[in-house]
Amino acid sequence: MRSPVAGIVALIAVLVIVVVGYSSLFTVAQTEQALVVRFGKPVDVVTQPGLNFKAPFIDNVISIDKRILDLENPSQEVIAFDQKRLVVDAFARYKIKNALQFYQSVGSIQTANVQLGTLLNAALRRVLGEVTFTQVVRDEREGLMRKIRDQLDKEADAYGIQVVDVRIRRADLPEANSQAVYKRMMTERQREAEEFRALGGQKAQEIRSKADREATVIVAEANSQAEQTRGAGDAERNRLFAEAYGKDRDFFAFYRSMTAYENGLKSGDTRFLLRPDSEFFRYFANPSGKSGAETPSTAASSSTAAAAVPAPKP
Repeated sequence: MRSPVAGIVALIAVLVIVVVGYSSLFTVAQTEQALVVRFGKPVDVVTQPGLNFKAPFIDNVISIDKRILDLENPSQEVIAFDQKRLVVDAFARYKIKNALQFYQSVGSIQTANVQLGTLLNAALRRVLGEVTFTQVVRDEREGLMRKIRDQLDKEADAYGIQVVDVRIRRADLPEANSQAVYKRMMTERQREAEEFRALGGQKAQEIRSKADREATVIVAEANSQAEQTRGAGDAERNRLFAEAYGKDRDFFAFYRSMTAYENGLKSGDTRFLLRPDSEFFRYFANPSGKSGAETPSTAASSSTAAAAVPAPKP
C-alpha cells in the first residue's frame, strides 16, 4: 500500500516536469521573428514560425515584428537648389531583416523610428537640395524618391533594417509663398480676361458699325426704288386722268365734283363759308351741273372750277 508521502512526491515531480517543459518551449507567430537571449547575450535567432525549444529559466525570448512597418515623418522645410523653400511631407516603409543586428543597434521599434526619421530628414535635404523646385514638384519626382530611398536604405543597413519605399506625399511652397503665387496668378488671369473683353468689344463695335452702314445703304436704295416706283405710278395716274378727261369732259367734271363733296362733306363737320350759287354747289341745283341761263363763259368757268378740284387718290 502506497504511503501519502510517495503520492505527494510524485505530484510534485509531475508539476516540476510540467513547469520545466513549459518554460523550455516558445512559439513564433507568422508575423514575428524571435531572438533568444541568455543573461543579456543573444544566443539564437528564429525566423521561421512554429514551436521551438530554449533553455528553461535562463533563456529569454524577444519577439521582433517582421512585417513591413510605417515611418511617418512630420512636415519640414527644405531649401531647393534654386533657393526656393519647400514644405515636404514624406513617409517611409521598412522591415527588419536582421533581428540580431537590430536588437544590438537600436533595441526597439520606437527607437528605430526616431533614428530612421533623422536619417530620412537628412536624405531629403541632401537630395532635394541638389534640384530645383520644378524638378521636385513635376519633372523628376519619381526619380528623386528612389534616390532618397536608396540613400536611406544604405544608412539603415547598419541597424539591420531594409527600407522598402520612400514617398513624398506633398511638396509645396510655404503658405505665405503660396498665397503670393496664387495672387500673382489671379492678377495675370484677370489681365488676360480684360484683354479678351477689350478685343471682343472692339470686334463687336466693328461688326455693329458694318451692320449700321449696310442698313443705311439698304434703306437708301429701298427709298430710291420706292420714289422711282411712286413717281412712275403718279405719272401713270396723271396719264389715265388726262386720257379720261379727254374722252368725256362732262363725266370727268362730275366725278371730280363728287370726289370733292366726299372729301369736303365728312361727318362731324359740314360747315362751309360759301355762297349757295357758287360753282362748288352747282350739282346741288342741277344734276347736269348746268344752270338754265348758263352762258358759254359760265360753262368755261364751270369746267375750270371742276378741273381745279384735286384728283382722288387711287
